Amino acid sequence: MKLDQMKMIVTGGAQGMGRHFALRLAQAGAHVAVGDVKQEGLDSLVTETKGLPGKLVAKKLDVSSEAEVGSFVTWARQEMGGLNGLINNAGILRDGLLVKKDRNTGELTKLSKEHWQAVIDVNLTGATFMARDVAFSMVQNNEKGVFVNMSSIARYGNRGQSNYAAAKAALAANTKTWAAEFANFGIRVGAIAPGMIETPMTQGMNQKARDALVANIPVGRIGEPEDIWVAVKFIIECDYFNARCIDVDGGLSF
Repeated sequence: MKLDQMKMIVTGGAQGMGRHFALRLAQAGAHVAVGDVKQEGLDSLVTETKGLPGKLVAKKLDVSSEAEVGSFVTWARQEMGGLNGLINNAGILRDGLLVKKDRNTGELTKLSKEHWQAVIDVNLTGATFMARDVAFSMVQNNEKGVFVNMSSIARYGNRGQSNYAAAKAALAANTKTWAAEFANFGIRVGAIAPGMIETPMTQGMNQKARDALVANIPVGRIGEPEDIWVAVKFIIECDYFNARCIDVDGGLSF
């Protein structure tokens, strides 16, 4: 598909990679509907995209709410005059070991149910509801298109990220599932698994931990949102790409 033909929803678009994707789409002439829980970021994004070739609209969205997902999809269709794509980008972190022993006191603590469920609700359930409702709307209106799921190389497993790894692994697996289910409707589904990328989510990391990660990246640097956008653009534009997850991680190995 051509970028300037897209009428695309981007979730988690107020900052980080999602914001970069939305900007790039608008620059290319696409219509974009951006959802996020951060209203201030959405407002500044709308201001930033004024005068670009494409049209960008934004509305507050909590993807963990099934009702909000449904109303957002309806709103996005109305605002854009159609719907033919989704970038399933919204995500959160609530890292923690399943069982942790305090080095000083020896006290044992467990990963809380709240931290487990919060990540599953946003990163997996929310992404699933978005795919379901966008596909339903497109099929209802006889529209073909493409979905891009944002997985992570944590899908292979990463210490302290049981919740995040589980959600991202499931999202990568469901990329193939949904591609098979939506094939008869003319909807392709691809996924990208970013490695370490410069975003607000990663910039808060401890410097020692960041340095250790970079030491394990063969290309010798942390990735930029533009590196991931190149992969997003490929999935959108290559009509023969389907049902696969691309690792874009600089060769990082944990």
